[in-house]
Amino acid sequence: MANVFILDNGAYTIKAGFSNHNEPRVMPNAVMKAKSERRRPFIADQIDDCRDASGLFYILPFQKGYLVNWDIQKTVWDYMFGKDVFNVSLCNTTVIVTEPYLNFTSTQEALSEIYFEDYDVDALLRINAGDLSVHKYHRDRPRELCCLLVESGFSFTHIVPYIQGKKQKNAILRVDVGGKVLTNHLKEVISYRQLNVMDETYVINQVKEDACFMSQDYNTDMAIAKSRKNTILRDYVLPDFTTIKRGYVRSLEESTGKSTAGEQLIRLNNERFSIPELLLFPSDVGIQEMGITEAIVHSINKCPQETRPHLYRNILLTGGNCNFPGLKDRVYKDVRSMSPDEFEVNVTLAKNPSNYAWHGGAAISRSAHFPEMLVTKKEWEEDGFNVCQERFSVLLVTELLDG
Repeated sequence: MANVFILDNGAYTIKAGFSNHNEPRVMPNAVMKAKSERRRPFIADQIDDCRDASGLFYILPFQKGYLVNWDIQKTVWDYMFGKDVFNVSLCNTTVIVTEPYLNFTSTQEALSEIYFEDYDVDALLRINAGDLSVHKYHRDRPRELCCLLVESGFSFTHIVPYIQGKKQKNAILRVDVGGKVLTNHLKEVISYRQLNVMDETYVINQVKEDACFMSQDYNTDMAIAKSRKNTILRDYVLPDFTTIKRGYVRSLEESTGKSTAGEQLIRLNNERFSIPELLLFPSDVGIQEMGITEAIVHSINKCPQETRPHLYRNILLTGGNCNFPGLKDRVYKDVRSMSPDEFEVNVTLAKNPSNYAWHGGAAISRSAHFPEMLVTKKEWEEDGFNVCQERFSVLLVTELLDG
């Protein structure tokens, strides 16, 4: 189907582009203000033009994973569709837009209204990002009947079992740990030990992405971090936004703790692996919830007994936090130790976990059944929001696989 625009509207980043593009355009879903240029707000990827991104102040449309600030969201969308980015008129365009699991009806109605009334789209599909990911997974593995999706994003992590394309709503679990918690905790640790970085969300988020990894054996790595032969310790060179635009990790040999040309350094030791560990043990920072691996087993046990072997065999990891090196192996190791011996456990890390849902949207748009899932402008004008509720609430991701 021509002219399908896919918008994976995440709480931290937007992944957007037409279905015939190879990759989406990724940009922050925020309006930002910098200390260096107080008068000018930076919308989405305009932050690349900022001369000094230290001490950035974020105004986010999402709070705790749900869209609450429509003015900011509309500002980001207007910029994205405008002449500086996609320069697209949506009146002849079909739009796929993602929403969080268990979204509020009032939010769904407002979103549908904005796209039909303000942007005048030709047709709309409002869908969970996880549905798009699972559709792509089933397209790559058409024989599999089930998939257990682990989607770990900015605000929280969802564990969602899909059985023959249908979400098992009673078994959906949410862990209130996402990228935001990890970045904030890293800011606190560094500020306590070395340097006050509590206002440096933008920079410390990059530190997390560049330097952190998932430990395969927490106690062993902690012993290494305390030993004289410490192979985990690294220097992170902070950006100065003149010669160094983005910070970077020094190699083990170069991590002497000494600045060579006046750079500002952060010494990273056990925080490199103790920060991602919060995904598995949120109670380490006082969040009284089960971690991802425990939630996987708990969610599968809530599903019908005959489906459990299929779910253990098809665990799919997506979302930005799944970019941590070693996460897939650690999830496999922990789930294997908690699951029945007779079940095969298989964990798949999505190819480019951050953009996987967007590619699922591109795959769905090429399905022969895709037009049946849409609500058209004409239907909206006749029946309003009711037709959206009826059409979008019964979507099965496997229905689209025949095309």
